Amino acid sequence: MSLAVPGWFAPVAAIFILQTTTAFLARLIPIVAPAMSNEFGWDGSSIGYLTAANSLGGLAILVGGSTLLKQIGGMRTMQFTLLLGAASMALFLHPSISIALAACFLMGLSNGTANPAGSEVLQRFSPPDKRNLIFSIKQAGVPLGGVIAGLVIPSIVLVAGWRAAVFICAFLVILTTVLTWRIGGRLDESAASRRRLFSLPNLQSLRALRVPLQSLAHSRGLLKMSVVGSLFAVSQSCWFTFTVIYLIDELDFSLGLAGIVFAIMQVGGVIGRIVLGWISDRVHSATATLSIAAIVSAATTVLLGLSDTTWPLWAVVTLVFLAGCSAASWNGVQIAEIARRSPPGMISETAAGSSILISLVNMLVPTAFATFVAFSGRYDYAFGCVGICTLLVLVFLPYDE
Repeated sequence: MSLAVPGWFAPVAAIFILQTTTAFLARLIPIVAPAMSNEFGWDGSSIGYLTAANSLGGLAILVGGSTLLKQIGGMRTMQFTLLLGAASMALFLHPSISIALAACFLMGLSNGTANPAGSEVLQRFSPPDKRNLIFSIKQAGVPLGGVIAGLVIPSIVLVAGWRAAVFICAFLVILTTVLTWRIGGRLDESAASRRRLFSLPNLQSLRALRVPLQSLAHSRGLLKMSVVGSLFAVSQSCWFTFTVIYLIDELDFSLGLAGIVFAIMQVGGVIGRIVLGWISDRVHSATATLSIAAIVSAATTVLLGLSDTTWPLWAVVTLVFLAGCSAASWNGVQIAEIARRSPPGMISETAAGSSILISLVNMLVPTAFATFVAFSGRYDYAFGCVGICTLLVLVFLPYDE
C-alpha cells in the first residue's frame, strides 16, 4: 500500500531547494573572502562591504523587481537570478574590490526574490494548522545552505584554492536551479503573464516601486511584525557576516576550523527554525516564540563579543549553536505572520515590503559594524550594541494574536 503524498509537499520541496541554493550562494562571500583578501591585499573589513553589496542586490530586486515577479512569476525570477548570480562569480577572478562588489550585488539578486516568491506559493498550498511549520521548513533552507557552505567551501579552498571553490560553487548553483526548472514553471500561477517577459518598464511599473512598503500600512500589527524582522536581522547579519573572520582574527582559528564552527551555527539554524515553527503552531502564539528567540539571540551575541582565546572549543561551539537556534531561527515564524496578517491578494507585496526593511538592515549593519571595528578594533563593543538592538524586538512585537 502506497502512502499518499500531501499536495503541499512538491511546492515546499522545490522552494526549499531554491532557498537553500540562494543561501549557499550568499554564504560563499564571508567564507571565501578572507582568502581573497589575503591574496589581493584587501583590508579585513572588506568582508562587511562585500556582504552589504550582496544585500543591496536583494534590496534592488525587491524594490524594482515587483513587475518582473508579476510578469514571469516568483519561481522563475528566483531561477533566473540564481543563474545570473552563478555567472557573476567569474568576476571574482579580477583583483579589484570594485568589480568584486559588483559581483556580490548580482549574486544578491536571488536573495530578494526568495521571500516574496516563497510566501505567495506556500500561502496557497499550506494547510492553516501547519502554516508556521511549513514556512519554517522553507526558511530552514537558509541555514542549511550555510551548513553546506561552511563544510564544503573551506575544504576546497585548502585543497585547491579559492578560485576552484568559486567555480565548483557556481556549478552547484546551476545544477540545483536546472533540477527545479520544470516544477518552477508549474507553480507560477499565470501562463499568460509569462509571455510578457521582455516587456519594458512603464510609468505604471515605476509607480509600483512604492507598493511593497505601502502594503505594510494596512494594519499596525503588520508594520510592527516587519520592524521585528528588521531588528532580528541586525544580529543575524552580523553572525553570518563576521563569525568566520572573528574566529580567525580574534580566536586564532584556522579557516577549516572556523568553517566547521560556522556550519555548526547553521545546523542550529536548521533545527531552530523548524522547532520554533512547530512550537508556534502548538502554542498558537508567534509573539511568545519570537520573544524567547530575541532574548537568547541577544545573550549569545553579547557573549560572542566577550569570548577570547582562553575559551575552550566546546564553549565556542555551544555558543554558536545556541546562536543558530535563536539569532538565525526567527525567519519562518515572522514570515508566516506577515503572510497571515496580509490583506487577501497582497501576500507577495507585504512579503516584499517586509523583506525590503530586512534587506536595508542587512546592507547597512555589516557596513557600520565593519567600519566601527576598523576604527576602534573593539569587537566586544560592536557585538554588545548588536545584542541591545535585538532586545528591542520585545518592544515592537504585536500582542494581538
